[in-house]
Amino acid sequence: MALQDVSGFQDTPIHTSLSSLSTSSSPPTRRPFPLSHGTTTLAFVFQGGVIAAADTRASCSGLVACPSAQKILPIHSHLLVTTSGSGADCMLWERILAREIRLYQLRHGRRLSITGSAKLLSHMLHPFKGTDVCVAATLCGWDVEELFYVCSDGTRLQGELFSVGSGSPYAYGVLDGEVRWSLNEEEAISLAREAVYRATHRDAYSGNCVDLFHITAQGYCRRDREDLREEYHRKRERKDAGSHATSLVLTLGVGKRRSVEREKIQRGGVKWHGVE
Repeated sequence: MALQDVSGFQDTPIHTSLSSLSTSSSPPTRRPFPLSHGTTTLAFVFQGGVIAAADTRASCSGLVACPSAQKILPIHSHLLVTTSGSGADCMLWERILAREIRLYQLRHGRRLSITGSAKLLSHMLHPFKGTDVCVAATLCGWDVEELFYVCSDGTRLQGELFSVGSGSPYAYGVLDGEVRWSLNEEEAISLAREAVYRATHRDAYSGNCVDLFHITAQGYCRRDREDLREEYHRKRERKDAGSHATSLVLTLGVGKRRSVEREKIQRGGVKWHGVE
């Protein structure tokens, strides 16, 4: 039995198969309070593939709802999606996109391209423009050397660098001056980690840990999750070591100047009583 038979999907156009999600079937309801949430996700292209990174803090207004949320979701072996927005909406549309891509592969015997996946997601989200659906996704793959950003109003943008979420201005401050095609793998991973760290240092809605993925022609590889507190302590130790070295150099410089002045005064017949 085919997957479309199990799920109840037939070989029909997308807008017909998604009729159950139509905005007209469920009138919008007013929320009891405004939702306030944020995140930091980023992705960029370099000569060794695509790097995707995100923090792990899921927040709701001033509450840290989950410190270990996964915001980078695998769709298949060569496609990842970074998600920003409402957690429930992001998970729902990630599952819908994964299902549609799997059905496409079963029907046509080939995997849908990254460009096609972005067009598909944009087409599915467009009918929900103006509603409370809140999804912002970056599609990261390797069949084209570019990324695609898709928003819940159907917007679809193509580029080589994207950062999405409340912490994105701080991440862009690191990435814009450092991302280049010639980066090697370790440099790219270190840069992505640094960008997320800088964002979480200033953005209250981002924090806890960082997830890092590397996508190549062979598939994707997930790095071990890293606690950003360890990165903070490493930065602090390097800063303290640098401050100590600077203070030592200044102290030696002052001592040398005092020795020279003492010799000059002694040659002039005046006894020096300064501190060594």
